[in-house]
Amino acid sequence: MTLTKRLSFLLCYVLPILTVLAEGVGGLSYLIVPFTVFIILPVLDLILGRDDSNPTDSHFLKLQNDSYFRYLTQIWAYIQLTFVIWSVYRISLFPHTTLEFLLFAIAVGIVTGGVGITVGHELGHKNTRYEQFLSKMIYMTVCYMHFYIEHNRGHHTHVSTPSDPASSQKNQSFYQFYPQTVFGAYLSAWELEKKRLSKLGLTVWHYRNEMIWYAVVTILFLSGMVVMGSLLSGHSIRLDVLGFLLLQSFVAFSLLELTNYIEHYGLKRNEVSNGKYEKVQPIHSWNQNYFASNALLFQLQRHSDHHANAGRRYQTLRHFEEAPQLPFGYEVMILIALFPPLWFSMMNPILESWEKKKSHEEIHSS
Repeated sequence: MTLTKRLSFLLCYVLPILTVLAEGVGGLSYLIVPFTVFIILPVLDLILGRDDSNPTDSHFLKLQNDSYFRYLTQIWAYIQLTFVIWSVYRISLFPHTTLEFLLFAIAVGIVTGGVGITVGHELGHKNTRYEQFLSKMIYMTVCYMHFYIEHNRGHHTHVSTPSDPASSQKNQSFYQFYPQTVFGAYLSAWELEKKRLSKLGLTVWHYRNEMIWYAVVTILFLSGMVVMGSLLSGHSIRLDVLGFLLLQSFVAFSLLELTNYIEHYGLKRNEVSNGKYEKVQPIHSWNQNYFASNALLFQLQRHSDHHANAGRRYQTLRHFEEAPQLPFGYEVMILIALFPPLWFSMMNPILESWEKKKSHEEIHSS
């Protein structure tokens, strides 16, 4: 891997710095964060172009075990926790207009969701307890800890099937998909824990139910932040702190669900028998390789390889030419997804063309 690509993964650290600078200025300056993500980043994608390079098999183990890449994600977990605590400190001690309050929360949510949940996702797939703990800590800051259970044990099992709440269907708008994935994933996480505990001979309300602990931890975190804000400001109860945390969480997990929406839109795994589906392959996820946005998102856009080989660390994920390809990076696709007619007019022809190509290949291979 080139030095340029190694250093490119530091790009994410620019966003919390921009937020801190904007908080010092106030006013409309918070818009620098969404402007950077949704305007500057796509321009960089066009300038720098795509990166279709793949790590060679001979260098895979060395790259997979390179501690530099591991430290980048682990350090982020502590930065995110500190960043959220700092934002509560600022809200508690410094006056903000209603507009500044909203824009500050949106900027924080873009950082904690756009980058933070991406890092939490990466860490949550690893087999070390330490990295799994850091993943849960990140999810705690955005009130979405159930994602750790549902994504790993639910989504990766049922992806691109009707059983997966996080897989969007053809002609399903994001606004139809949103309640399906938010509420469906939460209920799915409870069901997954119920099944796990049942195998151990325990009830769903047993203290070993992780969903119960996740709820307790999240409530304690939010309560602790409200108490901290109250003590700092000398007020009894700072409900604005709670509102701020919930708003930035909403922005964060909404970005996650927008990403879920575009990652598997309209793709289906073949049913091989009643209720059983073919093995997950790279063709069951949309792929994209723009250099800049892939760097910001720790190569999450190489989603095809991630689903086919979930154990691979982000730096070793590969491009698959045979996988369906998105026309733009996630940041642009997210904006397009907010406008269903535009989304359908762009994505349905691409999806249908790819389906015909896939069907043609299956006929010739059989």
